[in-house]
Amino acid sequence: MIRLDGGYTVLRRADPQTAGWRYLHFLLLEARGVVEGRGEGLELAFVPIEGRGLVETRSHSYPLVRTSVFAHLPEVLYLPPGRAFRIRAEEGPFLLAVGGAPAEGFYPERLFRPPEMHRELRGGGAALRQVNHILGPHLPAERLILYEVYTPSGRFSGWPPHRHDGLLGSAYMEETYLYRVTPPEAFAIHVNYDPERQSEELHLARDLDLVLVRGGYHPVAAPPGANVYYLNYMAGELLGEARATPPVDDPVWAWVKEDWSGNPLRLPLEES
Repeated sequence: MIRLDGGYTVLRRADPQTAGWRYLHFLLLEARGVVEGRGEGLELAFVPIEGRGLVETRSHSYPLVRTSVFAHLPEVLYLPPGRAFRIRAEEGPFLLAVGGAPAEGFYPERLFRPPEMHRELRGGGAALRQVNHILGPHLPAERLILYEVYTPSGRFSGWPPHRHDGLLGSAYMEETYLYRVTPPEAFAIHVNYDPERQSEELHLARDLDLVLVRGGYHPVAAPPGANVYYLNYMAGELLGEARATPPVDDPVWAWVKEDWSGNPLRLPLEES
């Protein structure tokens, strides 16, 4: 459990009690003034979303500043379980993502900086996007994995669709998507679908919406004219270096990795 006290508003929340899963805890906080907290039995990772703040522990003080998720990579603060912290908002409201997962305390408190984070352009064609491994498997944590993904106008991400829900040979991992979309009136298209369970969900994800992935495949599309960012917190059965275990692609679409053009229909269609 993530315990908090002080001047804050929880804008978005997901945890085992509310989401019906086992591992992942997530909060999007709007901090005002001072917030006291502790992760009971949970390792924690803090990601600034917008604004200026300070996260203090008994040993260090960490400035976390971000003008926009579209401007630059964040610094990410990792705390082992049981470590008390204090958040101080500076110069107005401070939007801060805080997520956690059950842990034993194998890794120390640490601030991860952008030069330590792997960045990659993934996919191609209409599925070209940028993935930032802000707490990727190459960085020390027990269960938590964090990514930031940028999907440009008219592109797909999470493509080919993949799953990590313990079915079809995949590892079991829970996941949240926190969205930022520009322009602010735009939206992303987020789909959760699972042929095994015959379930489908379609979300028009607007700015600061939170979408949960409880199972199945989950691609994202940025409509023409919309640029889309999302922050992924993930946690599940994988520990340490095993967090690098890849998900399982939907076999219907796996071939796209061999031809990112996607075999598009050629236009104009002429009369025969």
